[in-house]
Amino acid sequence: MIFIILTFIIAICITLHHRFSSIAKVNLLIIPLVVISIIFLFVANIKNFSLNNIFPIFGDGLFNTFVTGLGNLGAFGGITLLYFLPPYLKEPQKMKKVYLTSIILGTLYFILCISIILLMFISLMYTNQIMPLYSAARHIEFGNFFQRLESIFLLIWILQMVCYLSIVAKISISIFKKITNISDEKPVIFVFGLLIFAISLLPNNYAISKFIENYIYHYMVIIISIFLGISILLLAYFKKRRKKELNTNNEQNI
Repeated sequence: MIFIILTFIIAICITLHHRFSSIAKVNLLIIPLVVISIIFLFVANIKNFSLNNIFPIFGDGLFNTFVTGLGNLGAFGGITLLYFLPPYLKEPQKMKKVYLTSIILGTLYFILCISIILLMFISLMYTNQIMPLYSAARHIEFGNFFQRLESIFLLIWILQMVCYLSIVAKISISIFKKITNISDEKPVIFVFGLLIFAISLLPNNYAISKFIENYIYHYMVIIISIFLGISILLLAYFKKRRKKELNTNNEQNI
């Protein structure tokens, strides 16, 4: 396990030595592969889908679905990256278009992933696998020569994870650089790499990792993505209103 984590850390550290634009271009190559893999996974498993798995539509009831299920909003943690994206845009005036496109494409991606898991729920439930999409990939068969294609999917998803971690680490280092006012961020890369490696070794087993994901990360993401967003909008509104009042007072004094 340590060697697998080290492989991720080394890949991230190498990537962080390049500019953000270079990392973005690599993501531009990997993301289409990820989307194509999910679309292919959906189409190839259509014969294994059962529409009965979607019933009852609201599961345990409306309250559990829309109230107690709010904790599942943490799955949309990637949206928080949009807050840090404007400084890296070549054309900040197109920020709204970039945001809408990202949210729409991300929503479609989630719908495809959830549809695969939901429509194959009975088949995946008995496999007892940690990654349900990986289990879904094991059901793909095209004759006797094309079987067990899950390794290809796993490779693509690993590349996706490295790209995601690289983006997050790059933004974190950029924020740290602005806070500490350091001139060169390259020495910090190894420090962040060691920090990520040390934190990744803290959970002793999968149960602890699952607890951190479900009860710490999810709610932390909700606080950042929802409450922080609302706070920023309120502060911007009051700042704009205050500026307008000051301009009005100055015009009256003149």
